[in-house]
Amino acid sequence: MPLFGRKPAPAPAVPGTPVRRTLPPPSQLRRDRRALLRVREERIRDLGGLMLEMYRRDQFRQDLVVDRCTELVALEERIAELDALLSAAMSVRHRPAARCECGAPILWGSKFCASCGRPVGASAAPVPPQEA
Repeated sequence: MPLFGRKPAPAPAVPGTPVRRTLPPPSQLRRDRRALLRVREERIRDLGGLMLEMYRRDQFRQDLVVDRCTELVALEERIAELDALLSAAMSVRHRPAARCECGAPILWGSKFCASCGRPVGASAAPVPPQEA
């Protein structure tokens, strides 16, 4: 039995069918991006210090520089991936709320308009999506 009464994720109906994952919340994406940017800046600083020390000692090790640069490129690719996920998460638009005759938005489950007090019913129509 899982901890805290959580149910395990259902297995896909057809074996080999990929499970669709949802986007993480934008706040988590921004937090991860900031952390990766800090790590990237630190690694760039370390790479510069390494190059300076190799120059001072006149002992250049290309394999070490290539390894560090490969790490940096991987970090930059992950940051670009997070940027793409963040822009996708921010572009997702929510369904427009229903509006009363007075123009006030009607909250889900409301029986009356919070602005004018009219009973909510057939008079509340969803707002048509606006063309951008």
